[in-house]
Amino acid sequence: MTEPGGWALPLFRRSVLKQAKFRRITHLLDDPSGRDCLDVGADNGVISLLLRRLGGRWSSADLDERAVASIRELVGERVYRLDGARTPFPERAFDQVVIVDYLEHIADDRAFARELARIVRPGGGVIINVPHLRPRSLLNRVRHAIGLTDAWHGHLRPGYTVEQLRDLLGPDFVVERAETYSRSFSELVDTGLNGLYLVEKRRRGRGAESAKGTVVTGADLQGRRGQLLLLSLLYPFLWGLARLDALLWRQPGYKLILRARRLG
Repeated sequence: MTEPGGWALPLFRRSVLKQAKFRRITHLLDDPSGRDCLDVGADNGVISLLLRRLGGRWSSADLDERAVASIRELVGERVYRLDGARTPFPERAFDQVVIVDYLEHIADDRAFARELARIVRPGGGVIINVPHLRPRSLLNRVRHAIGLTDAWHGHLRPGYTVEQLRDLLGPDFVVERAETYSRSFSELVDTGLNGLYLVEKRRRGRGAESAKGTVVTGADLQGRRGQLLLLSLLYPFLWGLARLDALLWRQPGYKLILRARRLG
């Protein structure tokens, strides 16, 4: 029998950024055992799958129908499509909510923060991962020049600062911890891979197929064993390049993650 996530896990193991993101999430995560948890915006579903393997009762949700279908393929039940800031869940439904690259995609992020206050139980945790706002970044200017714009990624805003997220969460939550990660070398890796993906899409005369930019699903990988093999061969080099981030320890990262607690 094929292992659930048979296409997604090998791809995850070749993604420097996704692995770094998952490590940061699990570092901030409360033990989910015996708890009701929700993940929102987890890309193609591999993070949803890995979170469910940690225990607890998980639900998953996303904005884009293609992403929702991919998540459902990997995890099966309790997968929902959201309409921006609104959710279908009852009040105080969850002990913990993990939000992965979602806020920047919705028009009314402040309304979504109010929705979080409604569905999270007092004392419950919220983990939010977003792009870190760096308006003077040379690397971001290069990305935009080659077509990896906010519009391509489906971003309605370029990112957030810790202060902006604290203001967004308002009086209902207290921020317990915040940090940035993924510095210039990791972002160069991500930019290169997304740039190649964009070139291929243009060659085929296709634009972004998802409201969330690059979402690689199982259907995308069909007939692309050669590309996956090439990625496997390149991975040790890409991993080593990303490790050079340690030399930039004073530089803020391009990704921001925080944990907040719902006040009673």
